[in-house]
Amino acid sequence: MSFQTAFAIPVTVNDAGQLDAHFAGSGKTQVYFAGSTSSRVNGVAIDPAGRILVAAKVGTPGGSRFGLARLLEDGSADLTFGKQGSIIGQFAHGYEGMAGTVRLLADGHILVAGLHYENAHSTLPALAMFDQRGCLIEDFGDHGRCVVRLPGNLSQGARDAWLPPGVSGTEACDVCVQDDGRILLLANHHFELADHVGMLIRLNADGSLDNTFNGRGFVMVRHLLMNTWLNSLMVQRDGRVLVGGSINFPEEGLLARYHSDGRLDDGFAVDGFMTFKAWGHSAQVCQIVQHENGDLHCFGGSREPTHCLALNLHSNGRPDIHCNGGQPQLLEIGHSGCQWTAAQVQPDGRVLAVGVTVGGLEGDFILARYLPSGALDCSFANGQGWVRTRLSRGPDTATSLAVQADGCIVVGGYSLDGNYRAVVARYQH
Repeated sequence: MSFQTAFAIPVTVNDAGQLDAHFAGSGKTQVYFAGSTSSRVNGVAIDPAGRILVAAKVGTPGGSRFGLARLLEDGSADLTFGKQGSIIGQFAHGYEGMAGTVRLLADGHILVAGLHYENAHSTLPALAMFDQRGCLIEDFGDHGRCVVRLPGNLSQGARDAWLPPGVSGTEACDVCVQDDGRILLLANHHFELADHVGMLIRLNADGSLDNTFNGRGFVMVRHLLMNTWLNSLMVQRDGRVLVGGSINFPEEGLLARYHSDGRLDDGFAVDGFMTFKAWGHSAQVCQIVQHENGDLHCFGGSREPTHCLALNLHSNGRPDIHCNGGQPQLLEIGHSGCQWTAAQVQPDGRVLAVGVTVGGLEGDFILARYLPSGALDCSFANGQGWVRTRLSRGPDTATSLAVQADGCIVVGGYSLDGNYRAVVARYQH
């Protein structure tokens, strides 16, 4: 078994992997949402001007809301955006919600994807679109906002009242925008009892359901009639669509690939699906990235024990036997467990992954860099290949990352210090 253990927090000597003191004076900053009682960053993106867009779940006296903020390149709030640099909103008036990710569109508009809380137990995928000032785009959806309702309530999912920091659940959501402006998004539908299925949905650029996709605007993702949960969505350079998550219980990692029209790509892995365990243990995929040669790199975590997981695949969905014998690589950091939550390919082909050590006060940001071969990059973080960062007195959770034009690494997440506090950190490269 390929297994790396690291219990001590490393002392980083070289610059790569260190917090960047030029960012907010200390390498980290709290993201403020005026009038909020708590906040958690779930997604970050960089615009062409180098500003940082932040998607968040924001607590208010009236319940959960979606949050969108913009920071200047130095980490200070962009006071020209929204209200004092941020926006707090609802996908539908009178209902709670949250933002899971943010995307910058080719025309400069900002797309926020998240969940609309229908009631105390159920969710629906939802979107909102803004201009560069933070104003809603009126001709998108219902005056700038869109709650996605499928026939038969198939987009309705279960609400997680509480999740341990760093642990993915049924509230996971993701979105990608195709070159033609059409929008792909995920949902996890809960039928009843323990019956779950993933949904891959496509909307037109105006937020309406695209009925040319699989003939009805959506695909039900389910393998061998097993429970299915989706966490990750990626559009390949050739237009085919990859989704990742898990099936069954105990969980197995899952990938599935579809053609751009919604048909299952039965040339991928085995009849369109690829499942795996982590050396006999449960596994979950949280992020998929694609290398320049078409190969795939999956990131997530194992269960019992909980460790960071990475797996290299060829473009056809078959494991790369030259990387760890085709088996997942597990990385153990800390005593209580850890997992990757997000990843991104750098222009030079190396892959950055962020995640969290889990288990009470042990929760810290973790950041690693992998080579295209799948090995940890020993030129990063003083030869360790990864770095662990304590940002507050309580547990810290890294959820997302983006790379600035100069190569600096922006990581979004949150700290629990009395209440949840949205945090963005920047690392040197």
